Amino acid sequence: MAGACCKCPVSLFVFKRSLSVAPRSGGSAPRSPFLQGWRLGERGLQEAARPCSALRPAGFYRQTAFLCLSCQGSMSESLRTCYLYLNQTSRSFAAVIQALDGELRHAVCIFYLVLRALDTVEDDMTISLEKKVPMLNNFYTYLYQEEWCFTESQEKDRRVLEDFPTISLEFRNLAQEYRDVISDICHQMGVGMAEFLEKNVGSMKEWDQYCHYVAGLVGIGLSRLFSASQLEDPEVGRDIKLANSMGLFLQKTNIIRDYLEDTREGRAFWPKEAWSQFASELEDLAQPEKLESALSCLNLLVTDALHHVPDVIAYLSRLRNQSVFNFCAIPQVMAIATLSTCYNNPMVFQGVVKIRKGQAVTLMMEATNMRAVQTIITQYSQEILQKVSLTDPLRDKTLHILAVIQETSALPQSSFSSRTHHLSPMYLSAAMLLAAFSWQYLSTTAAQAQGTGDMQ
Repeated sequence: MAGACCKCPVSLFVFKRSLSVAPRSGGSAPRSPFLQGWRLGERGLQEAARPCSALRPAGFYRQTAFLCLSCQGSMSESLRTCYLYLNQTSRSFAAVIQALDGELRHAVCIFYLVLRALDTVEDDMTISLEKKVPMLNNFYTYLYQEEWCFTESQEKDRRVLEDFPTISLEFRNLAQEYRDVISDICHQMGVGMAEFLEKNVGSMKEWDQYCHYVAGLVGIGLSRLFSASQLEDPEVGRDIKLANSMGLFLQKTNIIRDYLEDTREGRAFWPKEAWSQFASELEDLAQPEKLESALSCLNLLVTDALHHVPDVIAYLSRLRNQSVFNFCAIPQVMAIATLSTCYNNPMVFQGVVKIRKGQAVTLMMEATNMRAVQTIITQYSQEILQKVSLTDPLRDKTLHILAVIQETSALPQSSFSSRTHHLSPMYLSAAMLLAAFSWQYLSTTAAQAQGTGDMQ
């Protein structure tokens, strides 16, 4: 990301130029059941980066990358290609990855691409189960097979499978401590994906298990990478419970918010143990006459998700590196803002629920230190508190977890002042926001060019 890798004035100028020419988005990426922890922050970035007009022709910045020229020049051709794939597959959130410090940036880039390739296999409904299940279970072994690739996918992100040798090469170029983490998480996630291919989410325990496989493991893997880089203390990588909660909170928020989209497309991620208390079929909750029951079910799931917030606060309070803190904090504050919007909101069953553009911008600019994050969490937990109905069957449980959150978010974090960073938190947030604008332009022009057959 320009400005994040070397903080040079020229890079910041490129950001400002990109900010001034970015067009309106042509649409959002299709939802995948995986990597939602990454995607929630990405949605916020995309929403915040949706400006009003275009001043450049399609393709003007087609080959632009966020890493500045001096950093690109020191990279191998294969690593530059990996960053190109990162920008193509993760859209706006690629800016946040590329804002990480030092060699951690490369490790997280490769981690993302490996899991994106794994997810592309899982998502592709044209691959038979007989072929897909062994691929998912054995995918981690392909990291050490120099020539392995898969050319039969029909998915949008199939390029990461077709050119997997480039990704696996850069994986093998990483330090051993990074390779061990990525390979282990890829193994566990592949096994979990295979398990849930023909298994619906039934009990609340299974909901936690599913969210662990597709998001909690991402949080655990990232935490281990943070510690391996020595930018964070070893305890950050060792505390699996807190890292898992970081992923589960994001994943559950996405599942709750996307009820209508998922049910219309035949996907069911709300746990049956929850919705069966209020309806015969999950789709029935969208019926107008079922609104009261639907809201009770919705509030039950929001309450369940809120139980992860104390862990989120504890996790963030341990972080010392500014780039890592921003990387982790922004999606989490987006999530609690989204849950506040969803709570007791009939629109979850009738249309699209999202936080406002200005709200997203404010959250990104403010979530740069622990005190600010605690203030944001307190604010949105109070908003939820004001919406709790006297007749809600989960009222007591909701009030209890909100009280715990209020108490936890009010705790002083005196040790947090030791966090290290090279630039001010406001600069880093501004850099992320500017990068979001830049990539919004890139993704839009790429879509336009694909539509005309001009894009390679």
